[in-house]
Amino acid sequence: TDSGGIQEETTYLGVPCITMRKNTERPITVTQGTNTLMGERYGEVAGVVRSILDGKAIERAVPALWDGCASERIADIMHKKLTGINA
Repeated sequence: TDSGGIQEETTYLGVPCITMRKNTERPITVTQGTNTLMGERYGEVAGVVRSILDGKAIERAVPALWDGCASERIADIMHKKLTGINA
């Protein structure tokens, strides 16, 4: 991909991602191991794909708080702020 949105989605789903760019606006996807930045190393793509398909992808993890519960946390914070509850 070259899409930051796809990088996030594959990370959340635990699917290995190969990004054909030199950088990403979502560096956590690289540090968590779900995304490999290839830059212009086109000749290495087949090997990376082969490693993934052979189950040799690096250990990956979904980042903390990427649990699908952000809206509940935001609503809780807003409720506490609006009602003056300190937590």
